[in-house]
Amino acid sequence: MFVYNFKINGKNLFKCFFVIILIIITIIVGIVTFKIFYGASTHKNKSSCLPQNNISTISASNYTNVLKAVHDDIDSYVGLKINFIGYVYRVSDLNENQFVLARDMIISSNRQYVVVGFLSEYVNAKDFKDDTWVEVTGEITKGSYHGDMPILKVTDMKETSSPNEEYVYPPDESYIPTDGVL
Repeated sequence: MFVYNFKINGKNLFKCFFVIILIIITIIVGIVTFKIFYGASTHKNKSSCLPQNNISTISASNYTNVLKAVHDDIDSYVGLKINFIGYVYRVSDLNENQFVLARDMIISSNRQYVVVGFLSEYVNAKDFKDDTWVEVTGEITKGSYHGDMPILKVTDMKETSSPNEEYVYPPDESYIPTDGVL
């Protein structure tokens, strides 16, 4: 019969444990660093809550989040194409080819609302009366209206019926623009 006698040296055991933990931490840091730098090198220059491809259809549920993100960082969204349904809203100091692609945003529990929307320009805008529901497709540009403002250059506009969800709600407090997520 063979009897093995192992004498455990506390210092050596601690050293082995410490080396294993150090190796694990090094691997984790390496993976995280790789993902950060790899992600940064493949990231497009435009940080966005809109996809960077073709035309992005905006829904009533994320309309104010998109509107807020575009107003907060116009330069990142210039050139993006969007599609949305809203109604024609005009104020007195707009040109005849300008209107607001509007929605009513609920601001209180007793159905008080404010009008929010993209300032839009369309060659034939005068052909559409106020409060007409329209579906527009256009490109976000940077313009000026009482300061820098995103302006939607409309390329296609057609009359439509009012949507099921006519009202929109304020932007989420937790909203963070992310690349490629609508």
